[in-house]
Amino acid sequence: MWQAGMARNITFIVTKDCQLACKYCYLVGKNSKERMTFEVAKQAIDFILNREQEYRQESVIWDFIGGEPFLEIDLIDKICDYLKVEMYRRNHHWFNSYRFSFSTNGINYHTEKVQRYIEKNKNHLSIGITIDGTKRKHDLNRIWKTQKMEEGIVPLPKEEKGSYDDVVKNIPLWLKQFPEASTKVTISSADIPYIVESVLHLYSLGIKEVNINCVFEEVWNEGDDALFESQLIKLADAIIDGELYKEYSCSFFMEHIGKPLDRERDNQNWCGAGLMLAIDAKGNFYPCMRFAAYSLRNKPAWIIGNIHDGIDQNKLRPFLMLDRTTQSKPECIDCEVASGCAWCQGENYDAADTHTVYQRATAICKMHKARVRANNYYWNKLFRKLELEGKQEEYEKQKAKMKEPKC
Repeated sequence: MWQAGMARNITFIVTKDCQLACKYCYLVGKNSKERMTFEVAKQAIDFILNREQEYRQESVIWDFIGGEPFLEIDLIDKICDYLKVEMYRRNHHWFNSYRFSFSTNGINYHTEKVQRYIEKNKNHLSIGITIDGTKRKHDLNRIWKTQKMEEGIVPLPKEEKGSYDDVVKNIPLWLKQFPEASTKVTISSADIPYIVESVLHLYSLGIKEVNINCVFEEVWNEGDDALFESQLIKLADAIIDGELYKEYSCSFFMEHIGKPLDRERDNQNWCGAGLMLAIDAKGNFYPCMRFAAYSLRNKPAWIIGNIHDGIDQNKLRPFLMLDRTTQSKPECIDCEVASGCAWCQGENYDAADTHTVYQRATAICKMHKARVRANNYYWNKLFRKLELEGKQEEYEKQKAKMKEPKC
């Protein structure tokens, strides 16, 4: 949460290609044809930097996403050079308050070009490598593309092949360069049984912060919530009994979740859709990359402008009015464990009955309630343990450091 989460977020969709075909991936339209050019990126940068009075946030995160962004490292390097020169030349207020941000599958992390880029920009970089846990869990979903998916483009395995071995070999280098880096773990129905072993495995690799969440799509089966709760309680026991909480964290356990809403304090939108800006290979603007066509199963892309014509405020306006109340059913607002129940604005739109962003998708409802029950178990057990040991201050310290990550 660099700059307390208050920085402007601008996303370049540099490619829609990826080496992997993760089974839970929301990017349903990945392909090897749509790649950003430097000219499009340059026009987008000029559009933004020319409007300094409209982008008054003190800091900015220039986010690079795919597909797999490091497939376009040459382009990204050129974009970043242009950004640095232009921010300096214009004496822009973002010049010394910016980050280049990446979420990568980690496969190309060790390559010479990527490492040269990291060395060049290290003081302004945030890089997260996605590793899902143990080899068993990771390889269940995070698989290489097969020849059947993309015949004749690149040499690809004929049968399903997991990517764990290709990623884990780069974790030591990543942690050496970014010791405080965190990873992002995704949970779907099929891999619930492997949550405990996976979080503990990631700790053993030296990853101290594990951000983990359930997919927002409607993939859940009968009984998943009970199995999920069971896994989280076992994980709570392992973390507390092993005193792992002293060095490590897991975003499933947040002290403040699972309470009734404070109607005034808790009415903000969950994510920054509309306050962010995403740009695709054609130079189209989106309120978030989840509104680009390759992120949507059922709805058309929600384009709010482009590098030539600017932003259409009428197309952006619905996002500026979003809060919890405007898109939630009364039972969600009145729910006794509503705090911490997340949503994705893009999934809200894609799953809605009509062309609207004001209909909240609730596929993870039962999973959230299961998480709350396990979360209560975690904090009650930790409190009892530290109270018996006379370490109430340590309990308060643990509560303070656990903050809910948001997209």
